[in-house]
Amino acid sequence: MKKPLWVIDKERARRASAQETIWLFGLHAVRDALLNPRRTRLRLVVTPNALDRLGDAVAASGLEPEISDPRRFAAPLDPESVHQGAALEARPLDWGSLRDAALSDGPGPARIVLLDRVTDPHNVGAILRSAEVFGARAVVGVERHAAPETGSLAKAASGALERQPYIRVKNLSDAMEELRAMGFLLLGLAGEGGRTIGAALDGRRDRPVALVLGAEGPGLRDKTQATCDELVRIGAAGSFGSLNVSNAAAVALYAASPESVPSAT
Repeated sequence: MKKPLWVIDKERARRASAQETIWLFGLHAVRDALLNPRRTRLRLVVTPNALDRLGDAVAASGLEPEISDPRRFAAPLDPESVHQGAALEARPLDWGSLRDAALSDGPGPARIVLLDRVTDPHNVGAILRSAEVFGARAVVGVERHAAPETGSLAKAASGALERQPYIRVKNLSDAMEELRAMGFLLLGLAGEGGRTIGAALDGRRDRPVALVLGAEGPGLRDKTQATCDELVRIGAAGSFGSLNVSNAAAVALYAASPESVPSAT
């Protein structure tokens, strides 16, 4: 039997309300969120010890902290969350459009990371850290079948979520075509890639580049592969299974850096 419309509407409203705010946790994630002027902060719950360690960031934020007993931590977190005595309720960040990120100022030609259904928040968090280190303009995922902005992702990013744009798009292939129209070279990472990243970029490092990575196991979907300009691989000294997607992203960003690196990468 179908659910009544009023029940469906109520469920949708409840889901929408739940998505309006997120709980960030962990000392690094909370500190950087408190210091981020782009972040709308609503409620801060800390233990006395955590407050001592976050005192400067709390003062700078202007937010009045709620002091909580560490044995009965007041924030509504999963019991398995390693919160380190600090949790912050906040609104998700709005990084604007993919076009804005692609055309934003930065050192050298733009580099963007596109994720094809990478759902593990720990992997996405690690990728955000690498993207920040290597100066990527943005990390891009899809709205469905991808890791959303959550406390787990923020903790894995260890503060990078507050500085590194993480943009969600409805359709990855459409986003790739949009980047192609802006002059981006679309390189998809796949074990069957004919050339290494370095070889594919020989003489073309002045081009803006989008690196497209798939989830571990399934890899890039057929439509995603077909939309790439070229499938490339990471050079290896010998035979091996595969790299974790976050490790592959770090190596690919290094190999695609505007500075010349050996073509074996």
